[in-house]
Amino acid sequence: MNKSKNIALAVVALCASFSALAQDAVINPSWYIQPSLNAMKPDSDFGVDKRGYGAGLKFGKALNESWDVQVGTTYARSRENGQRYQQNTLGVDGLYMFSRKSFRPFLLVGVGAERDKANLNVIGERRKNSPYLSAGLGFQADISDQVAFQADIRNVHGFIRGDEFPNSKSNNYYATVGLNIAFNAPPKAAPIAPPPPPPRAMEPAPQPAPAVVPPPPPPARFEKVTMSATELFGFDSAKLNPNQPKLDDIANVLNTNSSIDNVVISGYADRLGSDKYNQKLSERRAQSVKEYLVGKGVAANRLNAVGKGEANPIVQCNNKKRADLIKCLEPNRRVEVEQITIERRVQ
Repeated sequence: MNKSKNIALAVVALCASFSALAQDAVINPSWYIQPSLNAMKPDSDFGVDKRGYGAGLKFGKALNESWDVQVGTTYARSRENGQRYQQNTLGVDGLYMFSRKSFRPFLLVGVGAERDKANLNVIGERRKNSPYLSAGLGFQADISDQVAFQADIRNVHGFIRGDEFPNSKSNNYYATVGLNIAFNAPPKAAPIAPPPPPPRAMEPAPQPAPAVVPPPPPPARFEKVTMSATELFGFDSAKLNPNQPKLDDIANVLNTNSSIDNVVISGYADRLGSDKYNQKLSERRAQSVKEYLVGKGVAANRLNAVGKGEANPIVQCNNKKRADLIKCLEPNRRVEVEQITIERRVQ
C-alpha cells in the first residue's frame, strides 16, 4: 500500500505543477490514439508482490463538456523469486472531466475483461479470463493543438470465478502515462473584427444645397442554395473536399445576421445502394456541412442537419452502364441549405 500511496502523491504533485499553467482550450471533436506505459502493483494474493511494468494502446474521444471515452488494451508483467504474474485487459473507460482548460483533472470509471496468467511455485501455471471494474483519477495537459499528456492511477478489480486460482479476485493498482494524439486539429473560431475607430473631429463644412434623397433599397432577399454533392464530397463519401467557397459565403452571412436561426441543412443521396445505407449517407453529409459552418463560428443551435436519403430526386436515369448512371444521377446527390443562404440585394 505504501507504493500505491507514493504513486498517488506523485500524480497529485504533477496536477499541482500543471494547474498554474491551465488556460481555456477548445474541445477537439476528433478521435485520438493513446500509446502509454504503465507500472503495476500486483495483488499479493497471487504470490508476486513486486512492481511490474507494461504498455497499452487506446483510442479516445471527447463526447461533451464533461466526458471523454477511451477504449483499448493494456499489458503488464511482474516477476519475483522465480514466480511470474501477468495481466492483460480489454475494456472501456469513462473520464469525467472537471474542466476543459489546457489542464484537465478527471475521475475515471471502467469496465471490461481481463486475462490473468500466473506461474507460481504452489499451484504451477494457471490462466483465467474474468470481468473487471476499475476506478481512478488523473489529468490531461495540452502540449499542442493535437497532442496532450495524460497520467492516471487506477485500481483494477477483477472478479475471478472457477478454481483456476485459489482466490476469487485480483486487486491490482496501475500508474499510467501516455500521449493523446488527435487525428485532426480542433476547429478554429471565426476571427472577431476589431471595433471601428472613433470618428475624428472635423471642421464644420458649408451646408450643401438640398439633395434629392434616393429611396431606400429594398429589403434583403434570401434564396435557397443547392450544392452538388460532387463539389462537396467524393462519390459515396461524406468527407468534405478542401476549399468550400460557397460554405464560407453562407457562414459569413449567418455570422453577419445573428438574428437568423432555424437554418435547415438537408442532405440527399442517389438511388444506388440500399435505402438504409443512403439514409445514413445523407445524414452524414448534412452533419459534415453543419460541422463546417460551426467551425466557421456559426452557433450549432442555429443549424439543423437532416438526411432525406433518396427523397425528392431531381432527375430520373435509366442508363445501363454504371459509370454513365453515376454521372446521370449526380444532381440527386446534393445538399440544400434553407430558409436562408446567401444574401442578394437588388440594385
